[in-house]
Amino acid sequence: MEEKLTNSSPDGLTYREVNRDLTGTLSAPGPVYYGAVILTFLGVLVGAYSWWMQIYYGMGVTSLNNPVGWGIYITNFVFWVGIAHSGTLISAILFLVRAKWRTAIYRSAEAMTVFAVMTAGLFPLIHIGRVWRFYYVLPYANQRLLFPNFRSPLLWDVFAVLTYLTVSSMFLYLGMIPDLAVYRDHHKGWRQRLYKVLSLSWRGTNRQWKHYTAAYAFFAALATPLVISVHSIVSWDFAMSILPGWHSTIFAPYFVAGAIHSGLSTVLLILIPLRKLLRLHKFIKIDHFENLAKLIIVTGLIVGYAYVIELSFAWYSANQFEQGLFFYRLYGDYAPMMWIMILFNTVAPLAFLIKHVRRNIFALFFISALVNIGMWSERFVIIVTSLGHGFIPYTWGTYHVSWVELGVTVGAFSWFFFLFLIFTKMFPVVSITEMKEALPFPSKTMAG
Repeated sequence: MEEKLTNSSPDGLTYREVNRDLTGTLSAPGPVYYGAVILTFLGVLVGAYSWWMQIYYGMGVTSLNNPVGWGIYITNFVFWVGIAHSGTLISAILFLVRAKWRTAIYRSAEAMTVFAVMTAGLFPLIHIGRVWRFYYVLPYANQRLLFPNFRSPLLWDVFAVLTYLTVSSMFLYLGMIPDLAVYRDHHKGWRQRLYKVLSLSWRGTNRQWKHYTAAYAFFAALATPLVISVHSIVSWDFAMSILPGWHSTIFAPYFVAGAIHSGLSTVLLILIPLRKLLRLHKFIKIDHFENLAKLIIVTGLIVGYAYVIELSFAWYSANQFEQGLFFYRLYGDYAPMMWIMILFNTVAPLAFLIKHVRRNIFALFFISALVNIGMWSERFVIIVTSLGHGFIPYTWGTYHVSWVELGVTVGAFSWFFFLFLIFTKMFPVVSITEMKEALPFPSKTMAG
């Protein structure tokens, strides 16, 4: 007779099966994966060609002009910074409150955060036009006596976004170190050498775990305020001006709620096909999707409340410029996008109040797509209508997106999904160590 350690979860998972199934996500991809990679890479080429056309011929190939000097590029910048917020919400905040259901989904959300910030960071460069002059805007004193204006919200963006990218990247990497050690022990050749370097000689000793857990909790606490601060600073790009529709104290919480709203929807859009593609049904369950849908209901209600408050401010202020702008948004040139924004962001998520809907894969994916369309429309409406419908009617103008701007936008979305697809075949998309922690502790049984 000998003693044998066994363990299993209510779903029958064991430590060995967790290792086998999650390291198996790095197996040779199938035709669907290759097709998605090729499609997204072609989209990246479209974006690169469009950007090259802009660099070669100048900003005249875009529709950016007076009065609308900020158009689809800054819309995309704000949208992608917003997308990045749910990764920190799911990973850091839910970790601090010890929400166990985050375990299976937070790694994908963290990766989404990093890639979304990387995508957002492209648009200030693209928007400059002469991208080789970017060093002029860096916040450092120089021999050209171009000292930075630290009172400019645009300079605050540089600090906020770079800080968020740095902390999010370190938080993602730190959480993967124990899993990379597992991958190191399960692979041969170049993969083993890569994971050996990245795992930093992890051996799982008590001393390493002690420092690891302390560092992870520290980064979770550090990243949590960034959810609020980063998009608040982005909102001040607009709120610090005096243009109608922008000069409002509600912008900071309004933008933060909208960022989390769009980010949660994007997590669903990514996890649903990822669960199918990598066969992660044992780990990513309908219950996880349902919990995300409940959060989307909450953020949708907050965003809807912000819409009502914003309209109320314009109405009760008796400011004819504010009232005129909101009337223009509702019934003017961009009225369809305004109504898409309202219906998709506030009404569509209410379908998740029905349990059958929020547990239906197709409904989850479809409504999440609607929310993302609505949130992109919201950023477009906020930026373009205020610039195109300011104080003086003589300066009013209508903005029409050019093919170059559309090409760059397609390239940006393709760039994001291309990076994420590569990540899924290089690194663990579900935390191996935390999935094991969720299993019952091994018990002794007698085997003979």
